[in-house]
Amino acid sequence: MADPRTTAAAVKGPIGVLGGGFMISREAKALCEKYGLGPRELYFRGRCGVLGEVHPDVVTSVAVFFPAGHVTESWEGGRKLPVEEAVAAYAGACQDWGRRKLGGFDGCARIAELLEKVVREASVLGAPLFAGWRAVPLPDDPPARAAQLMHLVRELRGGLHAAAVLAAGLHPLEATLAAEHSGTPFGQATGEMIARFFQWPEPYPVPSPEVVERRRQVEERTDDLMAPFFAVLTDAEREELAELVRLGHAP
Repeated sequence: MADPRTTAAAVKGPIGVLGGGFMISREAKALCEKYGLGPRELYFRGRCGVLGEVHPDVVTSVAVFFPAGHVTESWEGGRKLPVEEAVAAYAGACQDWGRRKLGGFDGCARIAELLEKVVREASVLGAPLFAGWRAVPLPDDPPARAAQLMHLVRELRGGLHAAAVLAAGLHPLEATLAAEHSGTPFGQATGEMIARFFQWPEPYPVPSPEVVERRRQVEERTDDLMAPFFAVLTDAEREELAELVRLGHAP
């Protein structure tokens, strides 16, 4: 039986990859070239533009795991692209990536149907980027719709995970280094790989056993926080969702 918490844990990896894959895609690269933006300038303007035309500290407050200076530089550098246009373009990249990567997968319509139930009923508390992206219109075609909904669920988990990290007294860099990461846009990665990708300056400290344990508990807590959102599905629907995202993620 797929209870809500088991489902939250089962889908986080595949949805992390499928919901974030567009961020490092050829579609995103084409947008950088079109608008004359660096990859991170597009990333922050597109992803965080749902917050509006805000001070960079506001973006830093939700990005959490990136160094503040890098966020500020990227956000300010991207101001040449208005946030409304940036969000629309970024959503379009997500949708086009979904069409390209998932267009041959017959389970997209059902993934979208099930995840829309989860997304529509989920609380926005503690997940401002999820709240912002939930207001972005969904496309009608199943591959694009499924991709955007997986991006939404990824943002929901990301917001709650950040809260759990901070509540555990961990610095974002500590939390990044102290675990293996399976839900990144490029799949499995070490903590050092992700820290480097996020632009934290090296060298990196070796996490203590106590920090590693606290980070493990944070992951458990994040699963706990996500579990109630999957309670809107039946046992059969949760099992179906877990299997569909697994198949969609399979090579």
